[in-house]
Amino acid sequence: MSNLVLFDVPGPRTRRRMLLVNVLAGVVVAGIAVWALVLLGRKGQLAPAMWEPFVQPRTWTAYLLPGLLQTLRAAGLAIVGSAVFGLVFGMGRLSGSRVVRWVSGTVVEFFRAVPVLLMMVFFYSGIAQLRVVDPPDVPLLAVVLALTLYNGSVFAELVRSGVHNLPKGQREAALVVGLRPAQSLRLVEVPQALIAMLPAIASQLVVILKDTALGAIITYPELLDAARRFGSGNGNMLQALLIAALVFIVINVALTTLAERLAARVGRLTAGTAKAETPAMAATT
Repeated sequence: MSNLVLFDVPGPRTRRRMLLVNVLAGVVVAGIAVWALVLLGRKGQLAPAMWEPFVQPRTWTAYLLPGLLQTLRAAGLAIVGSAVFGLVFGMGRLSGSRVVRWVSGTVVEFFRAVPVLLMMVFFYSGIAQLRVVDPPDVPLLAVVLALTLYNGSVFAELVRSGVHNLPKGQREAALVVGLRPAQSLRLVEVPQALIAMLPAIASQLVVILKDTALGAIITYPELLDAARRFGSGNGNMLQALLIAALVFIVINVALTTLAERLAARVGRLTAGTAKAETPAMAATT
């Protein structure tokens, strides 16, 4: 069974063809990149004067770093809110009560179907009309609520699918030792499902970080908005957006790498524990 795969293993001829296609694709991409650089050079976009402001401390202290802090602030609050929302409604979708499952499923499916930008605009307009918070805080609250509801619904689905993908023996073993179904779900199944779904959770964290850029539409002063304001004032919009994109890429790669290493470490620890306890379990049985 361990030798089964989802596709036929390519032979030598197929591997050579795949290598040739990859090389040709790389050459085409490199050619397009060179062509784009030539056009930008002709327009003066590669001139040192266009990039010089980004090596000056004032550009970062007055524009980019404050925007980055606002991005991380919104993303951090949304991540915490999404985790709580996902755990509550994910476990609700796994509840033994039909009413709880129906309510949780309706909430999750609704917020998964609504676009994030639409929710941001809705909360921005609604909270501003209600006047329940200070006007400067309205954009932040709208961004965090929209990201929390959408990504929390995705987290809830990750929890549900992760629990369903666990071996049935996990719940059976928990019931045998005296745990109730709700305790088994909370103490045994959900923690293992979260470990198994760490790569998917990491990719969703990247989505949260990137979607904070939508807050620029509702005047939230995050990194993209700061880069746009700086670029429009200095006549180097393209360069400012490229720098902001590089900052996003660095943070997203760091998040993904951290999650992969954490998943690998947790996987090794859990695998080692299982191997160490197996002989004792066999002896007692």
